Amino acid sequence: MRAIDNRIRGAFIAALLMLLAACASTRPPVLAVPAGMSWDQRVERLQEQSSWTLAGRAAVAVGSQGWQANLNWQQRSLESDLHLSGPLGIGAQILKLTPAGLSINGAPADGAALAQLEDKLGFDLPISRLRYWLLGVPDPAAPDEVVRDSQDCAQQLTQDGWSIAYERYAVDDGNLLPARLVLTRDDVRVRIIVDHWNLNP
Repeated sequence: MRAIDNRIRGAFIAALLMLLAACASTRPPVLAVPAGMSWDQRVERLQEQSSWTLAGRAAVAVGSQGWQANLNWQQRSLESDLHLSGPLGIGAQILKLTPAGLSINGAPADGAALAQLEDKLGFDLPISRLRYWLLGVPDPAAPDEVVRDSQDCAQQLTQDGWSIAYERYAVDDGNLLPARLVLTRDDVRVRIIVDHWNLNP
């Protein structure tokens, strides 16, 4: 009887191990960006990163005016979804950028959406470049200047008239990613604090 129990237990353990192996084989590969990675490696990996999310907060000052908001970003291939919510003074905004254009709060994408967004926010949000800047790398579609820190990460990035200062990086799930950055151009200042990253949602 004991021999039968041992065979059943052995078969159960073998089946469990096979199931775990199958689950592991279908899990999407993790694109690690660990501390110590060289700048060229970091740029290559992060510019190719097509799927990620972040949750954080933004504080915006435009001249003497300002507002704060919770910020949630979801990147899926060429689609960028940005949700701004909180005491904006302009109401919650859901922005979707696709190859077809920019959509605001579910409206069809059209050429006037960027002007509408600028009117609501008080400045021209560089949403197409922001998907790269949030990751700590330049947009490959435009010239840039980068000053790197002792960890070979971006400390100061200048691109398209904007200056991005990376004030702090943090390790999240083994990946070294921006945790606090400040974007400035003319009289616009945008401070972003990232509370949580997920490179493989």
